[in-house]
Amino acid sequence: MLPEMLPRPPAISVTEYRQRRDALIAQLPDNAAVVLPGAGLITRSRDSEFAFRQNSDFYYLTGIREPDALLVLLPGRAEGESVVFCQDRDPTMEAWTGRRLGAAGVVCEHGIDQAFENSERDELLVNLLAGRELLYLPLDNGEAVAMAEEALNDAQAGIRRGRPALKGWLDISPLIHAMRLIKSDAEVALLRHAARVSARAHRRAMQVSRPGLSEFQLQAELEHEFVWQGASGPAYSTIVGSGANACVLHYIENSAPLSDDGLVLIDAGAEFELYAGDITRTFPVAGRFSDAQRALYQIVLNAQQRAVSAIQPGATLADIHQGVVHDLTAGLIELGLLEGDLQARIDDESYRRFYLHSTSHWLGLDVHDVGIYRLDEQTPLPLAPGMVLTVEPGLYIPNDDDIPDAYQGIGIRIEDNIVVTNEGHEVLTADVPKQIAEIEALMAKK
Repeated sequence: MLPEMLPRPPAISVTEYRQRRDALIAQLPDNAAVVLPGAGLITRSRDSEFAFRQNSDFYYLTGIREPDALLVLLPGRAEGESVVFCQDRDPTMEAWTGRRLGAAGVVCEHGIDQAFENSERDELLVNLLAGRELLYLPLDNGEAVAMAEEALNDAQAGIRRGRPALKGWLDISPLIHAMRLIKSDAEVALLRHAARVSARAHRRAMQVSRPGLSEFQLQAELEHEFVWQGASGPAYSTIVGSGANACVLHYIENSAPLSDDGLVLIDAGAEFELYAGDITRTFPVAGRFSDAQRALYQIVLNAQQRAVSAIQPGATLADIHQGVVHDLTAGLIELGLLEGDLQARIDDESYRRFYLHSTSHWLGLDVHDVGIYRLDEQTPLPLAPGMVLTVEPGLYIPNDDDIPDAYQGIGIRIEDNIVVTNEGHEVLTADVPKQIAEIEALMAKK
């Protein structure tokens, strides 16, 4: 029998994309302009390309998925404040690579005020930017910077004809990223769906796991479920780390046999409509935790659950992280992996031998999504409704001589996706078990 298909949430509306552009324009000076390129195709080898993935900022403002597009925002322009340049309609190329929107399609399907094909861009962009005194662009984008430099040259020539001088350019990214940090209801629905798809994949991997398989076979099960459910694939490189491989934080080789009596750590999430899921679970390959595995796992689980329960408006990720550090360090002392006073071990950061990373990151159109974490060096950003984040404490025990044999080479991480709500929080990834008894019960159903 074929697996159940989850119902798909609605796509983000054309109206919402327009509201985002309007909200960005409202933050700009009247005589400014935004120049924001989309992504282009990247060669994989010779005449084949990597699967195309749109630039997240460009997509956030347009919903357009075609390569080689350019968004120009022009506050106060009578003919329309949003202009997109797009690929030329070309019957020959479209026979090979599929339909292109063309200028009419961009306006009709995406609610852009005006659109032109790229063959007209060089000539028309000069006129669109003429007289604009300040450009906003992503300063880390070489194509955008080159356009700004060309606009400066044109403006300097135009000064002799009485045009206002181009004063320079600023980074548009902080303004867009502040908007992206707070997710709309439609975005949360897509993230909830990405989380549900990801959770089904993790449950599938748990039920398939057994001695004799290899890491890549669990990866295949995960990514099959992603695509079966309509996701484009993984939101990032899937991590399947068996045994000591789990102690390598970004292990992606996924080539080793599963450790018969060991644990396997899976960090994997689906990308659905460009929104990311990001789940980590750790479980015994054969379905039953050993005593040492159980003891370490419970320390991580307790810290993770307490961190999740602390998420609410006004809380800070810095405080949540410090709570995790406290709980993990206390557990390490209890097991004899650290010695001495709890606060002393926190202060001297001895715990960092076993816990190397932060507890949380933002989640959205990028798996490590954009947005600040601090208002300034001393002030963490308070959580607010609509923020979406991960909670992912872990312990990674090296194969060192001073470590008891039973704990050596064990890596454990538990990660959930959380949206901050007015009342507190919602765990988007609750469909995949993390309690020891629940994991063992699911794996026993093979």
